[in-house]
Amino acid sequence: MRFIHIADVHLGASPDAGPLYSRERAGELWDTFRRVISVCERERADLLLIAGDLFHRQPLVQELKEVNFLFSELSHTKVVLIAGNHDYIRPDSYYRTFEWADNVFPLFGEEMEYIDFPELKTAVYGFSYHSREMADPVYDRAKACGIEPCEILLAHGGDEKHIPIDRRKLAGSGFTYIALGHIHKPQALIRDRAVYAGALEPTDKNDTGPHGYVRGEATEAGLRTWWIPCALREYIHMEIPVSQYDTTGSVGKRIEKEINRFGNENIYKLELTGKRDPDVEFDTEWLAGRGNVTEVIDNSSPAYDFEALYRENEHTVLGRYIRRFSECREGSLEYQALCEGVDALLESRR
Repeated sequence: MRFIHIADVHLGASPDAGPLYSRERAGELWDTFRRVISVCERERADLLLIAGDLFHRQPLVQELKEVNFLFSELSHTKVVLIAGNHDYIRPDSYYRTFEWADNVFPLFGEEMEYIDFPELKTAVYGFSYHSREMADPVYDRAKACGIEPCEILLAHGGDEKHIPIDRRKLAGSGFTYIALGHIHKPQALIRDRAVYAGALEPTDKNDTGPHGYVRGEATEAGLRTWWIPCALREYIHMEIPVSQYDTTGSVGKRIEKEINRFGNENIYKLELTGKRDPDVEFDTEWLAGRGNVTEVIDNSSPAYDFEALYRENEHTVLGRYIRRFSECREGSLEYQALCEGVDALLESRR
């Protein structure tokens, strides 16, 4: 039995995006989802498992129809899905009344239930969120019932407000595979057996790293899984070291070079670090325009010679201020206060 496991597609979201992709980014979530559907068809996957948050919020009827059409085009694959904390089953949710294609099997109940696929010797278990938060560790009590040789759990959660998960109890649940959703970075709780597919596409600038889906295969010899990257773009956080010889222009050239090296298709958040000339203030707004950048944070500090400044100003307010911070460690919050205070005092002199 071959399956594709996805989660946290977040259709309908407006992801963080730099200036180059701000209009297209929401549509790219749909594009990547369509590509995964094509993979299911091309590879004749038996099951497409969707572990919650297919939508970023309550889906519209039009959106459900679009998704259902894509599912209906699958000639071999059966689709099993649950609702997560973003697209939870509200009393007025269109999930409750929508008529799915014959190959789609939603597990939208509040209690654990299962779909049996005898022809695949597989049963898929799961339930859906009916509220935005669920603090009860429900999966600690989940058990495979032995209905089929291969039994799969669709699960969405893993933090305090969204079904906390104990990996030891999960390991003893008896499921062949546990398809996890909610945590956006791909990772395995139990190697091959309990896996977060991660978000199909990243939607938040702090959601760094590659994203994609899980391909799995259950045979008489056992279970094997592979994580497959497929996201169109990646959020990358990058430190840009500066020196006292740098200007806004020289730093801008360095940013352009680094973005070309790591890929112009990606989306960047940049942090300036190191020591700058005390007379230089970097124009972070201009620097953000050097590529597809969502934010530039200037955490550089002025390259003051504090000992020399203290000797020259020992009996002034400036000297007393420097002496007050004489024990602080470079890089600490106190050191930042020292630099900013000296900046202000020197500026007042000018």
